Amino acid sequence: MTTSELPRILRKRGEPEYPTFLELFFDLVYIFTLFRLSQSLVHDVSVRNVAQTAVLLLASWWVWVLTAWLTDLFNPRLPIIQALVLVVMLGTLLMAVAVPGAFGQHGLLFVAAYFGIHLARDAVLIPSTRTHRAIQARSVRVFFWFLITAGLWIGGVFTDGTTRLVLWAIAVTIDLGSARIGWPTPRLGRTELSSQIFTGTHLTERHREIFIIALGELILTAGAGLAFTAFDADRLAVCAVAFANTVLLFQLYFDRIRRLLAPDNVSSVERVRPGTSTSYTHLVMVAGTVLISAGTKHAIDHPSNTPPVAWILVLLGGPALFLVGSCLFDYVVTARILWSRVVALVVLVAVGPAMPLLPALGILIVANVVLLLTLVAELTALRRRRPG
Repeated sequence: MTTSELPRILRKRGEPEYPTFLELFFDLVYIFTLFRLSQSLVHDVSVRNVAQTAVLLLASWWVWVLTAWLTDLFNPRLPIIQALVLVVMLGTLLMAVAVPGAFGQHGLLFVAAYFGIHLARDAVLIPSTRTHRAIQARSVRVFFWFLITAGLWIGGVFTDGTTRLVLWAIAVTIDLGSARIGWPTPRLGRTELSSQIFTGTHLTERHREIFIIALGELILTAGAGLAFTAFDADRLAVCAVAFANTVLLFQLYFDRIRRLLAPDNVSSVERVRPGTSTSYTHLVMVAGTVLISAGTKHAIDHPSNTPPVAWILVLLGGPALFLVGSCLFDYVVTARILWSRVVALVVLVAVGPAMPLLPALGILIVANVVLLLTLVAELTALRRRRPG
């Protein structure tokens, strides 16, 4: 089928590949979403609450991923797609509002918003691609797997405690995992993982933008935390260290991205498996910033106190999780291990036993020093490899 015969709703090859202003606008709701998720950890870093927050993050991330793929596959300049993105944005906002009580009295609101997003998307895409069965089959497959997990999500609403957590954890794992196997569906088969679907440049930019949003949430947490507490020297120091942390994360991320995804290295199309892998590695990095944000808020509230073991794990675990995600991303793109960041991970683990000797501010500084040394080592190695 030629390009002229493709449904009008599809993005056509050769059209501008960079994200539209509406896509940037959509991402703004994730500042609030990530803020709500990080704040849900501030008052409770128990294993149960961390697991619950992880489930909510995964569900929110799945909405973002499907929306990024939506505007990659379909023409984001069409009014119907723009309206759909705004509906998804509203649903995401409602999910974020429900986050603190999602495992309590607001479970129905969270699931209803999550369901509404999926139903609205498929109600538009499936009928609009009826003249192109191969394209329509992709949306039908996603909808089929959504129906598989619907019972688990709804069942969780009418239960509580551990049962809800287990049901929702299984549901969101299936939601994300089904993409990795191509959404196999009766009679329709599955989307081949070697098929070329995504626009490389567009998807790359969307991932960059969501990471910038995560850094924006980190700045919001540091600023808001300081604004509503006393302006003493310790808290000002925490805010300064948190800002430095944001800068280091920015440099570590974009310095590597700039080299890996330079224009000459970005393919015009992206296959299914690399496209999903890139999204999932960014999920790990964003999860790291959520932990860093929660740790920053704790440090602002208790800058001079020695934190409990759980908070030490958060304060060191956030940077560690970011490093894990960046290593995985590097491996997906280059099939090589980024040893400098593996060493940084080992150092964070090695210094862990000594951290009960330090206050929260001191632990933040130690984590920053490890990130700074990693950045310096990578820049130094890069300069040595350059001729002349």
